[in-house]
Amino acid sequence: MGKMKTAFVGEDSNKKKEKEQEKVHLAGLKGGQKVKVVEAAPGEESPIIEEGAQNTEVTKKSKKIEHIRGKKYKESKAKFDHEKLYKVSEAVKLVKETSYSKFDGTMELHLVVKKTGTSIQITLPHQAGRVKKVEIASEDTITKLKEGKIDFDILVATPDMMPKLVPFAKLLGPKGLMPNPKNGTLINDPKKVKSFSTATVTLKTEREAPLVHTVVGKTIQADSELVENLEAILKAFGGIKQIEKAYIKATMGPSVKVKV
Repeated sequence: MGKMKTAFVGEDSNKKKEKEQEKVHLAGLKGGQKVKVVEAAPGEESPIIEEGAQNTEVTKKSKKIEHIRGKKYKESKAKFDHEKLYKVSEAVKLVKETSYSKFDGTMELHLVVKKTGTSIQITLPHQAGRVKKVEIASEDTITKLKEGKIDFDILVATPDMMPKLVPFAKLLGPKGLMPNPKNGTLINDPKKVKSFSTATVTLKTEREAPLVHTVVGKTIQADSELVENLEAILKAFGGIKQIEKAYIKATMGPSVKVKV
C-alpha cells in the first residue's frame, strides 16, 4: 500500500473558499445578469459593471425632472410680465397674441378656489367652443343605447323617460350624460325641452383639490364674448371672496394671471 498524505485545511483556507462561493445580490439586477468587480486603486471603491454593457456607470437618478420649454413658448412668454395680474380684457388680448398654435386654439380657465367640493351651474352668455348636439330622450335613443351608440353631447329627458334610461346608467354616468335636475337636463315640462341651452355648464373642483379647469371659448371668438364668459364664471364662483388665483391660456401658449 502506498503512503497516504493527509492535508489539513486551515481557517484561512476555509474563509477564502466561503468568499469565493458567496453570492452577490444587487438591487435592480435581473435574473441571468452577471456582475464583474473591477479592481480599483487603494482607497477607492470598486466600480460595479454589468457584464455585456459598455461604459455603464452606477449613479443615483435625480428625482427632479426639468421641464424644457420650446423656443416658441419662450418667445411668447417674453411678451408680457408673467408675475403681473391683468384685467380680464387685457388678459384675453394677451392670450390671443401669445397663442402659437397653427389651429384655432381653445381658451382655458384654471382656478384655485378656497374650498374643495365647490360646484356651480351657469349659463354662459356665449357658446364656448363648438356647438354641442342636444338629444331629447326618446324610444330611438333607447335603441341606440342598446347598441352602445352615443352620438350626442347632451341628453335631456322628461321624468317619464327616466325609468327607461336607468339600465344605461353605467354607460351614460361616466360620460356625464345621465339626465338629472342639478345640471338642468331633467325637465318636467316637455315644452321646455327644446329651449334647453347648450351654453349651460356645471363646473366643480377636482375631487381632492380646490382646482377648477374649464373652457371659456375659442381664440377666434370676439374679445367681448370671451370677456363676458370669463366674467360670468368668475362671478358665479364668488369672485375675490372665494377665488385665490385665476389663470387663462390658449391650447398652446403661456398662462396669464387674471385679476379677479
